[in-house]
Amino acid sequence: MPSILIIDDNASVATALEVLFSLHDIDAVHALSPDEGLALLEQQPVDLVIQDMNFTEDTTSGEEGEALFQQIRARHPDLPVILLTAWTHLSSAVDLVKAGAADYLAKPWDDRKLLTTVNNLLELSETRRELDRRRAREQRDRSALEARYDLRGAVVADPASERVVNLACQVARSELPVLITGPNGAGKEKIAEIIQANSLVAKGPFVALNCGAIPSELIEAELFGTEAGAYTGANKAREGKFEAADGGTLFLDEIGNLSLGGQMKLLRVLETGRFERLGSNRERQVKVRVISATNADLPAMIRDGQFREDLYYRLNTVELALPPLAERPGDILPLAERFIGDGKPLSNAAASALQRHAWPGNVRELRNVIQRAGLLAQGPRIEVGDLNLPRAAAAPRAATPTADPDRSRIESALSHSHGIIAQAAAELGLSRQALYRRMDRYGIPRE
Repeated sequence: MPSILIIDDNASVATALEVLFSLHDIDAVHALSPDEGLALLEQQPVDLVIQDMNFTEDTTSGEEGEALFQQIRARHPDLPVILLTAWTHLSSAVDLVKAGAADYLAKPWDDRKLLTTVNNLLELSETRRELDRRRAREQRDRSALEARYDLRGAVVADPASERVVNLACQVARSELPVLITGPNGAGKEKIAEIIQANSLVAKGPFVALNCGAIPSELIEAELFGTEAGAYTGANKAREGKFEAADGGTLFLDEIGNLSLGGQMKLLRVLETGRFERLGSNRERQVKVRVISATNADLPAMIRDGQFREDLYYRLNTVELALPPLAERPGDILPLAERFIGDGKPLSNAAASALQRHAWPGNVRELRNVIQRAGLLAQGPRIEVGDLNLPRAAAAPRAATPTADPDRSRIESALSHSHGIIAQAAAELGLSRQALYRRMDRYGIPRE
């Protein structure tokens, strides 16, 4: 049951409020002076305070109430406080609301309005406490993850990225091939490094090849090596990436760019560990853990005859789907701070602009934005203008009514808002009650 502390020197006022709240399943205690109220706050947990503004007879300045409010705010900065009085000047109340008071109500109060205000504040307080508990759990989980595994300095601050990294660490010690999917610039190579660092071949080489950066006619030579004279310009024998990665890990980025001929040879290496250099008939044996990555739709490429289905299933024994940065909002500011290093800090407005931006270029775009801003910023902090983001990113996005959201949109909004119903409802353009009705309709639990 929620608990309210009433601080008022008029016992009849306190009794009336206690009765009102008891009729609505809210526990209330009262104190007749500021000192007694502050003492009660230290003795028992309270969800909300309702305080008078004047405690000395014939005093109407509100200075006593202001002093009490400041003491409560200093000791309990997150505790909501409602100001209740018949004599305080409106300007004083407005100043205190600006300083953090939750609301201001005049005596005699309207029971319905007071109850509405109290219930809204109690709900908000419970939401904040749940968010704090969830963040504490997530922080404990991240700390345990960092203590148990080598994360190669990766920033893991959002639950979405934490899930991917946790799964990567779990599969690292197996010898199974891993396919990492996700958009360009999202950090797929970092996930591959984490797998290598926690694998049974962690002390072996880690060799990376971007299949999209090598001409298709040269990819096979890069993978398998060449003998002297294998083609024009091949003046001497050269080992390929598989030989270089023997006893370690080979990371094949943009695997969808591999030619069909290269795909066939890669499939054979995955199945047997054997291959031949270009221009050679001698088989070579290697033991390599293969991790591949792509931003392409491989199943669609299979339907179009551009990618071998048997290779896809061989590579896709374990798939790790890394979300774009926009779907990992908790990572944005920690990543920005990592890229800033010892440079100029972000202003609050710049930090807000970073969180509102869509980041089509993902982590790579964020790094470039921060590095450029740190170089060009003239003041002591990085400001919004230094980021050079599109103008739409610098202004808050107003929620606009859209078509009735389906289950996936609701779950996505709840994930982005860390379960805060009011924030998720605002993102979807719904009221809290409307969001609750849709959650019930789709069977989404009210956590």
